[in-house]
Amino acid sequence: MLLITGMPGAGKEEVIRILMEKGYEVRRMGDVVREAAAEAGIEPDMIGDFSTKQREKYGPYVWAERTAKRVNDPENTVIDGVRSLAEVEIFRKKGDVVIIGVHASPKTRHERLMKRARGDESDSIEKIKRREERELSWGLGNVIAMSDHMIINEGTIEELRESVESLLFRL
Repeated sequence: MLLITGMPGAGKEEVIRILMEKGYEVRRMGDVVREAAAEAGIEPDMIGDFSTKQREKYGPYVWAERTAKRVNDPENTVIDGVRSLAEVEIFRKKGDVVIIGVHASPKTRHERLMKRARGDESDSIEKIKRREERELSWGLGNVIAMSDHMIINEGTIEELRESVESLLFRL
């Protein structure tokens, strides 16, 4: 199982697109969070707070447990959105994991987030920084530090594709 991690705007979604083209199934922890938030009547701009409160109430691994239930073929699955080592441990129970960190500089990430402005707290530098601080408080930096492989995403999509394909060849 491949666990994709990185700061918001690093390019995780682009890496996942490439992996999907290679035949991997994708399970997004964010989808699980958004579904639960919608069921609870939570507004989109409050999903981050909802996610934090659920972690506080049920444990730091709550979203990983809910996502892991959706994994059918661990060897052919990519998990998007791992943000803590507690979550990593949940996925290790399903089989071998390889943590892939995706990195881009803060300047690059902030520019990307401002361009896409999805409405998930990424439409101003202040909101982006709050989101980063929240995700780091969940343990995201620890997961990035423990990555088995790191993809640097400061260039073009073609360069990113070459990096991902090179990594897959090595794996």
